[in-house]
Amino acid sequence: MWESICLTLLATAGNNIGKVLQKKGTVILPPLSFKLKVIKAYALNRLWMTGFLMDIIGALLMLKALAEAPVSIIQPVSGCGLAILSVFSHFYLKEVVNALDWFGITLAGFGTIAVGLGGEEQNSSEISLLDLPWLAVTVFIMFILMNSGLRIYKNKRREQELIQYEVVEEIIIGLESGILFGMASVISKMGFVLSKEGYSQIFVPGCISVSICCSATGFVFQTRGLKHGRAIVVSTCAAVASIITGVLAGMLTLGEHLPVDPLPRFFLLLGWMLIVVGVILLVSSTCLMGLLPRPLRRPLQSSLRKSTSVRAREPSPSTVIHATTLHHLITSPAKEKT
Repeated sequence: MWESICLTLLATAGNNIGKVLQKKGTVILPPLSFKLKVIKAYALNRLWMTGFLMDIIGALLMLKALAEAPVSIIQPVSGCGLAILSVFSHFYLKEVVNALDWFGITLAGFGTIAVGLGGEEQNSSEISLLDLPWLAVTVFIMFILMNSGLRIYKNKRREQELIQYEVVEEIIIGLESGILFGMASVISKMGFVLSKEGYSQIFVPGCISVSICCSATGFVFQTRGLKHGRAIVVSTCAAVASIITGVLAGMLTLGEHLPVDPLPRFFLLLGWMLIVVGVILLVSSTCLMGLLPRPLRRPLQSSLRKSTSVRAREPSPSTVIHATTLHHLITSPAKEKT
């Protein structure tokens, strides 16, 4: 279990840090296209290529982790990617990390340890192919309901001639992208589980392909939300929804269960809670700092960041890594403008 957790941490670190390096590399590069001259410029840019390779390695490591451990363990631990990104931004990008950020990083770290302690005793039972249509129908119905609500609020905003997104719209878009990220991990894991249970090996590449589509679609939803809404709300909802979706779908469709013994079960539940709280603090620390009483805010602001641009533009705390490369090839020019 600990090996899988370490693989997950390395994978999510490669994904998040790779994104930052690629974005920094594109500053001096033209918009990505299929022209030979442009492709050559990207290939010769050391910073961009380093981030690109880290993304690919992260994808492979995440697949390896999903093949060996329950998705209800891997998905929450992948949420620690934002904590790793914050530490990297502090030491490499020279961003100043405030006290709430460090507290969130600490919580995510302790949460990962607790998940490792509790996950050792986790078992899984057999799954059936009948779970696939139920899973698809459930997600389909959820998206119909959320998009119906989103359309209602958009029409309401147009009638009132408002330009800015309402908080409900930001929440819905964040939840949609987070659910897709979580489902991507669950579908990938389902391919490995079905293969182990004696089904055709074709399920592994098939499920991974569907996972890539889910993750790429999630990135599209998240990018749209970040362009029109507030990054804090969209990113927080996406992160929490991704973790919760991975845990619930893993238990309901993949036969994963809580440990039987009380102590491992306590550690597992505690770890999930600490990671979720840590991720929320990391995403919204600047906003929360402004809500604190002034006497309490002053000592904490002594270590306040000078810049939060990386976190605002690259919020991928729980992103599933399989579609990252595809996402960059499709949307890097558009994201750079936003």
